[in-house]
Amino acid sequence: MALMFQTGSSSLTGQRERNEDFVSMVTPAGSTLKLKGAIFAVADGVSGNAGGREAAEMTVRSLLTDFYATPDTWEIPAALDKVISAANRWVLAQAMQHREMAGMATTLTVLVLRGQRYFAAHVGDSRLYRLRDGKLECLTTDHVWDRPDMRHVLKRAVGLDQQLSVDYAEGVLQAGDRFALMSDGIWSALPEHRLQQLMQPYAPPQAMADAMTREALQAGGSDNASVVVVQVEALGEDTLTDFLAESRELKPPTKLKAGDSIDQFEVMEILHQSRATLVYKVRHRDSGQLWVLKTLQPVLADDLQSCSALLNEEWLAKRMSSQYLPQVLPLEADQRSHLYYVMSWHEGATLQQRLQHGHHFTTAGITRIGQEMLRGLGALHRMHVLHRDIKPANLHMGKDGRLRLLDLGVASSGHVSMQDTMPNPGTPSYMAPELFEHAEASVASDLYAAGVTLYHLLTRKYPYGEIEPFQHPRFGEPVPPTRYRPDIPGWLENIILKAVARNPAARFETAEEMLLALELGESRPIVPVQRTPLVSRAGLQQWQWLAVCSLLINAVLIYLLIIS
Repeated sequence: MALMFQTGSSSLTGQRERNEDFVSMVTPAGSTLKLKGAIFAVADGVSGNAGGREAAEMTVRSLLTDFYATPDTWEIPAALDKVISAANRWVLAQAMQHREMAGMATTLTVLVLRGQRYFAAHVGDSRLYRLRDGKLECLTTDHVWDRPDMRHVLKRAVGLDQQLSVDYAEGVLQAGDRFALMSDGIWSALPEHRLQQLMQPYAPPQAMADAMTREALQAGGSDNASVVVVQVEALGEDTLTDFLAESRELKPPTKLKAGDSIDQFEVMEILHQSRATLVYKVRHRDSGQLWVLKTLQPVLADDLQSCSALLNEEWLAKRMSSQYLPQVLPLEADQRSHLYYVMSWHEGATLQQRLQHGHHFTTAGITRIGQEMLRGLGALHRMHVLHRDIKPANLHMGKDGRLRLLDLGVASSGHVSMQDTMPNPGTPSYMAPELFEHAEASVASDLYAAGVTLYHLLTRKYPYGEIEPFQHPRFGEPVPPTRYRPDIPGWLENIILKAVARNPAARFETAEEMLLALELGESRPIVPVQRTPLVSRAGLQQWQWLAVCSLLINAVLIYLLIIS
């Protein structure tokens, strides 16, 4: 079921010469509503300053436009923060370029409804109210000075300062909820009990909005009066939940062989099979174009976790548009008779396959591979996606010379995470030390896996030794790769050792930082990672036992001296 709501809005100038408020909304339908939701905004240009109206209008217009241009993988607060920060920079730039606009600023209150949740962003003294079960609640805090004579002076506003601090909040929706976003021209003129009466569900939202602005001015309000009213009629489904619901009847096909057909595809060959998945090279019957079809082993047809993981992989991959990832063919559930998804075919081999065929990677080749891998990881991280399983088997080098990241089956994003069902999945030898202590995956753990990948491609070894599944390893100091490959230059070894540092704080902070280190190479080598002294590596308990043993040995020696 799709999210359903009614809306109304009103903005009156009142006694002012000019209306410096601006209200607007975007209420999309279909997939856009499911993915991004509907957004509502009220802005109040700073009174008494030229450009107040321009600041309010341009802030809201850019917000509503840019919000829908952010990647679908971004969580809503992160997307709002990006576009509001950009609007703040624009307002500041306009004030600096045009002397008559000096001091232009605006308040901003934003509401996003998606699925079964609401999200709010707020700065200034406009307000967001919610009426639920007959009780009115203000969901925002006014950013004004806490002095009777300065309560009209803003402490925070868009365009007021380079460092904009925005309040974010979210919560669960209920059918029947009513929200009202309003400028101070309404809430300062009408007492809260009257606002509650006006928002009672006896009138449609547009009638409520008209009544609020009209009464605020009649009550003696001297400011512009603006409001947006939203009434929630029915809740929608969470984006991924909705996608899973549409596809839950699909089951993996029986194992296919060359020449078999599945829907509109003909199987050419089996490319890869594992305990859980099957990957086929297929040809589209009509166009003749080659694709890759990924599905599950037939024995997992009733494994809800595995089926959901494959659907999660498809859902996420469809929303990633990058040259460093295969592109997914958009197929609706009714276009498929079985559970699978289809992605672009690229001639080539994975780096693991190259290793198995005896390929020798040079340091120059590894440097280029590392740069491409980090560009791909950086693209994922900028879209708030963690791969969580970087390794040679998931890096494909095409005959076109392009490196692509494969397998988003255990990737996590802002929208959905498989943390609850698959805590910290991945290949043990490539998993960061903190993951074995049940820490959450992070950019640092992805970069650790990238460092281990480069180490393994060069040496066919692992920095801390090979780790078997279900083993709980103890990490000491990594073995320098030059022990196995003396031809590795010092600057490259330093980069790899920094990436695989046991302490996450000692690693690179971002993929871009590690990429820059590889690009600069010998011209600007990084400082070698300092080895942890023994006194720091050993825990307190180990030193306590050492002290006890030392005392016992001394006691024995004293006893032997006495009896001799």
